[in-house]
Amino acid sequence: MKHLKSNVGSIDKGFRILGAMFIAGAYYNKEITGITAIVLLVIASVFIITSYISFFPVYSIFGISTKKSGD
Repeated sequence: MKHLKSNVGSIDKGFRILGAMFIAGAYYNKEITGITAIVLLVIASVFIITSYISFFPVYSIFGISTKKSGD
């Protein structure tokens, strides 16, 4: 398996985690329901997973990296 080069920086990770928490809170408080809730929860899951592994495939397609050399 090819090693994935990190392309998600610490600030980006923070925003992803905050976004996922916001979506989870909105779902928990029943502010989002139905198909909207499902779509947003999937997005929140992607945020959490990409924060954990420090790699976002879309960034690599476009050659983007939010990771600084010290991260």
